[in-house]
Amino acid sequence: MTPNAIRLVSIVGARPQFVKLAPVCRAVDRHNQAGQSPIDHVIVHTGQHYDPELSDVFFEELEIPRADVNLAVGSGAHGRQTGRMLEQFENHVLESRPDALIVYGDTNSTIAGALVGAKQQVLVAHVEAGLRSFNRQMPEEINRIATDHISDILYAPTPTAMRLLKGEGLEARSVLSGDVNFDAVLQHAELARRKSSALQSLGLRPKTYAVLTVHRSENIDAGKLIDLLRALRKVTGPDLQVVFPIHPRTVALLPVPPEQFVEVPGLRIIRPVGFLDMLQLIENARMVMTDSGGLQKEAFFLNTPCITLRSETEWTETVELGANVLTGMEAEAVVAAVRGWLDRPVGACNFASDAPQAFGEGHAAEFIVDHLMRRLCSGR
Repeated sequence: MTPNAIRLVSIVGARPQFVKLAPVCRAVDRHNQAGQSPIDHVIVHTGQHYDPELSDVFFEELEIPRADVNLAVGSGAHGRQTGRMLEQFENHVLESRPDALIVYGDTNSTIAGALVGAKQQVLVAHVEAGLRSFNRQMPEEINRIATDHISDILYAPTPTAMRLLKGEGLEARSVLSGDVNFDAVLQHAELARRKSSALQSLGLRPKTYAVLTVHRSENIDAGKLIDLLRALRKVTGPDLQVVFPIHPRTVALLPVPPEQFVEVPGLRIIRPVGFLDMLQLIENARMVMTDSGGLQKEAFFLNTPCITLRSETEWTETVELGANVLTGMEAEAVVAAVRGWLDRPVGACNFASDAPQAFGEGHAAEFIVDHLMRRLCSGR
């Protein structure tokens, strides 16, 4: 512990949070190297994602310091998982008494961290505040709303998020910061181009394949998933393969092991990939099909068309700017959207040029660290 240092704790537990954490870690390092009021930055990993393919690889590739604390809560029902996080994280906060907690996004780790901070009267800063899908059947939506209403500082990634926070009476606590996910893509895209060998390993040529990811609980239904995969036979073939990095909990929904699922020609089911490989796959894909909020944005930042396998999105900017089509898991709607993007000439998309107006200039993490330090130092 550095004498007189400001003690910040970042609590994370899932892939999207590791991506958001990386630029913040770099911003903290730059702050400390500049000789300003020192920051002791402690990383607490809840263990929500504990599979090495969904956790360890991201810390390694994103060069995030190893977590100082791992709560190792593992999987489980929402109540059980969140309850274990609350109990164990509260013990850590009571022992360490940090000056502020930083929570990220909308997972169970997010709401657990915010609740502990609020009840222990530790300042809570929510990175990626103000997102709304207006679908309360999504556990993430409940986590977002509750976290925003109990946090002390709300770092909104977009002007849309700011407007939504204002509409909920949270304007006084809200700050337009830009999107740390945009920071992460800008910081790692060139590294992915140099270091990733995903295309070579899979024998893929640019713009001849689509990337598919499905992981949300409402979409992980054996009938829905298999119907979608079978419907893709209408568009897959020599000119369009579909690369499907399958989430570990989705494997059980297949009627046979992934390597034996051969009834859809052109479908490539692979193990989860790290952030750099995923960036390379997205940037070189003809399109992305996903129910992930993070991948919707990563596709947008990398000029890749997106089909969102949900009926709504919290990232409405990607739809408004013409980069994203919402289909849900309705197989025929997905097929129609695939054909729609195939009708567009390769290279015709230039979504990334619109990114700064919606998501900031790529310096959100530095802004957040500087703003938070001014707030904390002024109270000492």
